[in-house]
Amino acid sequence: MYNAEFFGTFDVTALILTVFTLFFFGLIIYLRREDRREGYPIESDETGRLEPAQGLLFAAQPKTFRLAHGQGVIHKPDGLRDPVEIKASRRSNVEGTPLEPTGDPMLAGVGSGAYAERARVPDLTEHGALKIVPLRDAEGFFLDSRDPDPRGMTVLGADRKPAGVVSDVWIDRGEIMIRYLEVELASVTPSAGLSVVGSQAPGRKVLLPMTMAVISRSSGTVKVDAILASQFADVPALEQPDRATRYDEERVTAYYGAGYLYATPQRTEPLL
Repeated sequence: MYNAEFFGTFDVTALILTVFTLFFFGLIIYLRREDRREGYPIESDETGRLEPAQGLLFAAQPKTFRLAHGQGVIHKPDGLRDPVEIKASRRSNVEGTPLEPTGDPMLAGVGSGAYAERARVPDLTEHGALKIVPLRDAEGFFLDSRDPDPRGMTVLGADRKPAGVVSDVWIDRGEIMIRYLEVELASVTPSAGLSVVGSQAPGRKVLLPMTMAVISRSSGTVKVDAILASQFADVPALEQPDRATRYDEERVTAYYGAGYLYATPQRTEPLL
């Protein structure tokens, strides 16, 4: 026999709602703690002081992350401040005020040209080999004959002036795709009817993100809208030849990103 009085007053719906509420509340606390795993401590916009990261909702317990291929061990959060010097100043002493680049905005590392301080080691495949390499070093890889081969094509900046010539392509051996074009600056004769701008570090090679280039088979050129031809000379150099670290990739891509806003004075102005 069951106890009719107990089951007659027991509300299963209320129990389920209570359990769900407690679970959901605990989930919120967990997520609020875990979102402080990286990017903290927080700095005050107005004073620059560190905001306290303590209490139930404001402190995540440090975790140990063992990186693949013996690249070391990191602990997050580690309580360290960002060591990067921000080359910008605030427009006013009000929280949330935009930053204005100081010096050359293309190299300030803010706005559309901001980048993360990633590890200065190259990306590796699951087998531990270099992931992003020049095609000349990628044995067994080749460009499909049905696609235009950009090697030898003249690279045109946003002003449609030649900056250099594509000397090679850099591929991603993990994703099987082109990541960058290698551009040799102003040292090779450009396509017919074009003349090279200046002597911008002739012979120097820089990387151009494939996603920011448009290859034209008919004209034999590679068009870039991000930066001017003369600005290719300031594309960040790789720390090691024929090898791009994660830090290199961040800085190179950020430089072209900065060009969409800072390449010309007109781009920094409002559209209307």
